[in-house]
Amino acid sequence: MTPSDIEAELKKIAALAQLETLPRFRSKPSVDDKAGTLAGKRFDPVTEADRQAEKAIRAHIEMVFPDHGFIGEETGSSNIDSEYCWIVDPVDGTRSFIAGLPSWGTLIGLLRNGEPIAGMMHQPFTGEFFISTGGLAWHEQAGNRDELVTSNTNSLDQAILMATAPEMFEHENLEAFTAVAQNVRLTRYGFDCYAYCMLAAGHIELVVEADLSPYDILPLVPLIENAGGIVTNWRGHRDLYGGRVIAAANVELHQQAIEIITFSSKR
Repeated sequence: MTPSDIEAELKKIAALAQLETLPRFRSKPSVDDKAGTLAGKRFDPVTEADRQAEKAIRAHIEMVFPDHGFIGEETGSSNIDSEYCWIVDPVDGTRSFIAGLPSWGTLIGLLRNGEPIAGMMHQPFTGEFFISTGGLAWHEQAGNRDELVTSNTNSLDQAILMATAPEMFEHENLEAFTAVAQNVRLTRYGFDCYAYCMLAAGHIELVVEADLSPYDILPLVPLIENAGGIVTNWRGHRDLYGGRVIAAANVELHQQAIEIITFSSKR
């Protein structure tokens, strides 16, 4: 598949998902809690927008690419040992979605032999695409296309840090995140996948999170890396199948944050 083929496919998928998500946005959808009554589990919402969008995406991929694998948040995995594998979060930021906040997005990634080679975040309410393929990363809106370039701020005390929610951090994870937050210029919460896109676009410098799933982060890796950033786990390794993730605008900021996290874990 050429980069242009992948871009075209990502946009087709975005259009299919939009047909299911956008009409349900700000419509006060019914919400189920996937955590149920499990002790200690945070509220984990899912709506018909999540379910129907992923069904539409999966049906399309299985029809067009029957030999490709698929990893989805709502419908599970199949053929994951295939050379090409699509990874999907139909509504990343369901909590924002049910609150009427336009900080959710549809995430689609393409892996080749387990390596993320392309990714997209589409926000249909604002009409924005954040796309990466062929070693490039760009933002599209209202017919305009702009290259994504991360911030050149390389001092932690001048950096803006984001995470989805403070409750994603517990025990030693909370201590480590707090230690990083105490050394940055500004910390903000919320925005899920949108925060990573803002990092790729150069508006913030750090995203530090815990308790992620593969479909939360893998579609965003090409965006960040091809914009000039770096994404690893908290140990600094490029093991990105969920868990604890740090994304930074550049190597210098990444190293400073990793040193603080490492020191915190040794106390």
